[in-house]
Amino acid sequence: MTLTIEMVSDLVCPWCWVGLRRFQGALELVPELDVDVRFRPFELDPAIPAGGTDYKAYMKAKFGSDQNKERANSMRDALVQYGADEGIPFAFDKITRRPNSFNAHRLVRWAQGQNLGMEMKEALFESYFSKGEDIGDHETLVTIGAKVGLDSNISSSLLASDADVETTRSEANLFRQRGVSGVPTFIAHRQIAVQGAESSEKIARFLKTAAAQMPQERPLQQTS
Repeated sequence: MTLTIEMVSDLVCPWCWVGLRRFQGALELVPELDVDVRFRPFELDPAIPAGGTDYKAYMKAKFGSDQNKERANSMRDALVQYGADEGIPFAFDKITRRPNSFNAHRLVRWAQGQNLGMEMKEALFESYFSKGEDIGDHETLVTIGAKVGLDSNISSSLLASDADVETTRSEANLFRQRGVSGVPTFIAHRQIAVQGAESSEKIARFLKTAAAQMPQERPLQQTS
């Protein structure tokens, strides 16, 4: 049977990219399991304007004091190292905009419908954290989608419409209501969860535990 894992994450969350890579590493540790990952939306800051905001100004307002800035710089240095360990080339100095990630989540949803969810997540993370691109911009999103395999004209039309706006927002609200307050969070059976960018080994143990708790298929009864 297929084990479905829901990964709740935000596309402007660097730890979520680390967590995704570690999840991929976990899958390699449990090749005997058939795992299907479903990406679920989460907005770390839903108050960001639709057109995004200046990145430096946003970070300055968020961390403010010199002590907090020191902590932020230490965290960034750690992220760069953790990223390097997972093959992630973080380039925070290239980021100039703090985008609203809502439309990027819609793009992931459409890609997922074509079995391209993993590719789209990776492409969006790379675009933002390695290239400093504005993943809140429609044209940027259409370009990224095309590289993954989505039809540019369809993506452009959908982004310009209200397609899946309410569905995506409702889904994000659902996981907040269920207690998800930090990302990444990996969920099985809508109950068992691992929160944070844990090691591949820990995630692999979580997958094994979740698989062991799946309902067993009942054998077909023989008819006489």
